[in-house]
Amino acid sequence: MSVVPVPSAFEARSNAAFKAILWSLARPGLVHEMPESGMAQIVEALIDRECAVHCTSPELAHLAHNTGALMVAPELADHVFADDVPVTLLDCLRRGSDLHPDDGATLIAHAELTKGARLRMTGPGIDGAVEVMIGGLPGGFWQRRAQVMRYPMGFEILLVDGARILGVPRSTVVEVL
Repeated sequence: MSVVPVPSAFEARSNAAFKAILWSLARPGLVHEMPESGMAQIVEALIDRECAVHCTSPELAHLAHNTGALMVAPELADHVFADDVPVTLLDCLRRGSDLHPDDGATLIAHAELTKGARLRMTGPGIDGAVEVMIGGLPGGFWQRRAQVMRYPMGFEILLVDGARILGVPRSTVVEVL
């Protein structure tokens, strides 16, 4: 008889959220479902005491702090959780270096994934091109992102709309239509 550990409800939810996050970055432009609505499950799935985090929400900051994560300014953060994203935030996000492009930050932000600006995404993980509509971000967001990126350096973006998540890796080219 073999014994298989049974995950707790918390572990199962965190694993499902982590899987949705990974798939959203592996298949940019495709919306994936997380187990619950909101960013709290992303904090629980990604953040631990080895992370530097910035949160604009006091509730998320408290949750991230309880993981043992270091709470820092956005320009020092591995993960930036933002309710509203000023375009100027893109200028200060960590983008890594030529030797360590993986040191770039991840921006996790609220957005509307069914209406807004029409975008075309191309790049690794996308079969040809994918068109999406994303709203809730400030004007000029995608243009500023293109200006501050220098692949392979850059940052990842996770856009959250309720329980839905869409990933935009640094390697994805975003064209406003």
